[in-house]
Amino acid sequence: MSVNATGALAPSLLQPAWVALRALLLSPAMAACAALAAHLCFSAPFLLLELLGVDRYRIGDGARAADPRRWLECLARIACKYAAAVLPFAALVQQLARRDSEDYLEAPPLFRALSDCFTCLLVFDTLFFAVHYVMHSDPRLFQKFHHSHHLHRDTFALAAQDSSIEELLFQQVLAFASARLVGCHPMSEILFHLLNIWLAVEDHCGYDFPWAVHRLLPCFGGPPFHQAHHQHFRGNYAPYFRHWDLIFGTSLPTCTNKSSTDDPAH
Repeated sequence: MSVNATGALAPSLLQPAWVALRALLLSPAMAACAALAAHLCFSAPFLLLELLGVDRYRIGDGARAADPRRWLECLARIACKYAAAVLPFAALVQQLARRDSEDYLEAPPLFRALSDCFTCLLVFDTLFFAVHYVMHSDPRLFQKFHHSHHLHRDTFALAAQDSSIEELLFQQVLAFASARLVGCHPMSEILFHLLNIWLAVEDHCGYDFPWAVHRLLPCFGGPPFHQAHHQHFRGNYAPYFRHWDLIFGTSLPTCTNKSSTDDPAH
């Protein structure tokens, strides 16, 4: 809580939301299931676009990235891997990492929650860039751990977590480690995990909307940036931001959407 001009404690603007979310951290199983549920919910609007055949903002001019059958096959693979390994692992880590109950009483100030979340995202982006670069540099590591994710040359939202069990588990480790390194409030950690899931879904959605995050914040690569990585099997190794690929010379030209390539003005 913060102190107002009279010296009294002022409740955080996030306190009502924190009271509702606190149950996620008090139940490790619920927290693990919520991550998968969030991924499916964030992917659902893009499935609707696929079913409606909306191609206006689709990246590239190839065939449709996915049909309903491929979505179902992808969902089955992800569900099996989550049930077998990811959910038990996430629940175990969440249980071991539980902090003192006093940490769960009050929500953080809004500015701290936002700054914690953004800092976690920067740390995760850095760790993921390093690991991703190494996996692509070593053919054995790529084949064993990362090749299955690159079976999707034309990406779609659900494919964000269509990876090997080892890679899915390691992504969980990177996310938990990022939050611990920053030392953020538990609510900030939940916001970071949700934002991390959304950005991963958006990166793989295959659409370049005018209102996408990378359009509003050019420091983000967005779907065109990550689609180029899937097209070329190299470069654009950072998951979200552009700076590490620019610094290390691994940045690729981004893919364009259909409306741009079909427009004679371009």
